[in-house]
Amino acid sequence: MKSIESFVPLYRDLRRWSDRTKQVDLPLFPGYAFCRFGTQERSQVLKTPGVTSVVGNGRMPLPVEDEEIARLQRVVESGLSLQPWAFLEAGDKARVACGPLRGVEGIVVRAKNRDRMVVSITLLRRAVAVEVDREWLSALSGRTLAQGGFPV
Repeated sequence: MKSIESFVPLYRDLRRWSDRTKQVDLPLFPGYAFCRFGTQERSQVLKTPGVTSVVGNGRMPLPVEDEEIARLQRVVESGLSLQPWAFLEAGDKARVACGPLRGVEGIVVRAKNRDRMVVSITLLRRAVAVEVDREWLSALSGRTLAQGGFPV
């Protein structure tokens, strides 16, 4: 039987209970796992405990773009602080010019006085935000954010 490549992106969050505080790893996209498989392996995937369906159009699976998965993997592997984020369709696009996410493109937002790069998975209409240094970012138009490239 052929092995199926899978990826479940996680993030670390601080959870508080009445008697303790603990860091826990949680799924960035609860209810979703990314798998690379052919149409002939669909039934094998559906037999996996916990799997209820495959994202698609009827019985035809729809693939997430390889570039979106690669960006998401880079974000998760960077070790930077990240969190789930609302999916954005409009906003200022930028590319990370240096640091562990060099080359990753996304939408820049500012929350809690910190810059974040929002990386989207279009098919799922989900996104993840990762904290980045403003100096790392370059507007896709060529201006850097430090030079006033974006109002964030």
